[in-house]
Amino acid sequence: MKKAIGIIELPNCADAVQALDIMLKTAEVRFLTWEKKLGGRLVTIVIQGSVSAVTAAVDAALEQADGNIVASYVIANPHEETMRLVTESAQRQNFI
Repeated sequence: MKKAIGIIELPNCADAVQALDIMLKTAEVRFLTWEKKLGGRLVTIVIQGSVSAVTAAVDAALEQADGNIVASYVIANPHEETMRLVTESAQRQNFI
């Protein structure tokens, strides 16, 4: 099974938490990290799982989340340097 990451960006923390909850309940994905920019006015969430699970989770957030999702991406089989950036973010947030 190939791994994928899903990335969504929302305008605030409350909307981000709600979207993350939807994604985790929708498919077998794992929360990796989040980044807050502009004082929490822009929040990026990163999840990981199989390509189909990540796609289903991101699609569910796009359909069901109350907040405006500014951007969303599913990256199948991300490059090791991409994963290094995600890992560094998780370490800064003390998730690892």
